[in-house]
Amino acid sequence: MKKMWAGRTSGKTDQIADDFNSSIRFDQRMYLEDIAGSIAHAKMLAKQGIIPEEASGKIIAGLEGILADLNSGKLEIDPAAEDIHMFIEETLTDRIGQDGKMLHTARSRNDQVALDIRLYMREENGQIKQLLKDLVAALCDQAEKYKASLMPGYTHLQRAQPVTFGHQLMAYAYMFMRDLDRLGQMEERMNYSPIGSCALAGTTYPIDRVYEAELLGFKAPVANSLDGVSDRDHVVEDLSDLALVMMHLSRLSEELILWSSWEFHFVRLADAYTTGSSIMPQKKNPDMAELARGKTGRVYGDLMAILTTLKGLPLAYNKDMQEDKEALFDAIDNVELCL
Repeated sequence: MKKMWAGRTSGKTDQIADDFNSSIRFDQRMYLEDIAGSIAHAKMLAKQGIIPEEASGKIIAGLEGILADLNSGKLEIDPAAEDIHMFIEETLTDRIGQDGKMLHTARSRNDQVALDIRLYMREENGQIKQLLKDLVAALCDQAEKYKASLMPGYTHLQRAQPVTFGHQLMAYAYMFMRDLDRLGQMEERMNYSPIGSCALAGTTYPIDRVYEAELLGFKAPVANSLDGVSDRDHVVEDLSDLALVMMHLSRLSEELILWSSWEFHFVRLADAYTTGSSIMPQKKNPDMAELARGKTGRVYGDLMAILTTLKGLPLAYNKDMQEDKEALFDAIDNVELCL
């Protein structure tokens, strides 16, 4: 099948190249965001008279049908598709005919994927922030319960001065509250729509970027089209914030591991969150805390991967930037799991 991007080339690539180039195996998780962005784009195109209202209505109905079928499992994502954007547009055209091709008017996959990532991050960070709030609430509950329970405070891992267990737990609560604050600040800086930047230099169509940004819940469009398609600062910043979340979780995990050992014996961990040994029945291992501590290194690696990928890229879009998603998705998944 001839590729959507075929122009100077024949559009016929080797199967190995197709597999190497494809991102469908990981970017398919953004189908909700891709469809939401496409519906907003179709509304804007009709509002501006760029495409007929009737065609816009057919496109929106078709996209809503695709969304319903993907959610129900009636439609499966084709693993042979190049990416989620092409899969949805090709499925739409198959269902509603040539009107489906109008959806790509005044839009490039470059600004489309930049939009999808921001929408996806906004959704996932909402979930992470709620998990952080739940964790802070749990720490506060335990701190209140043990506000008068004395324990040794440490410096250099040597007993130093007496504190209460509640005071110790609240130190972690404040760490996670700072994490919440950082994620909120990142979202504010990210809350600008790149759509309308197109490939890199905008479009000659009379689009309304402000209207489309407002439909999608953004503060405003990005001010510079080159920046709009090449900016991944928000991905780096999010990964940095998530690395800090994991660092705080790792420190708490380390203390739980120490406190639950026979050498300290300050706390007992619930059986539901520990494991035993196949040959040593006396063992009660803090595996969940150890895994959270271990996954911290993995999230650090995700941050270093994206920093290294971006460090030498000229403007504007480069295919290297496809590598941002796997690191981002991996970090988000692991932080949510650990929280």
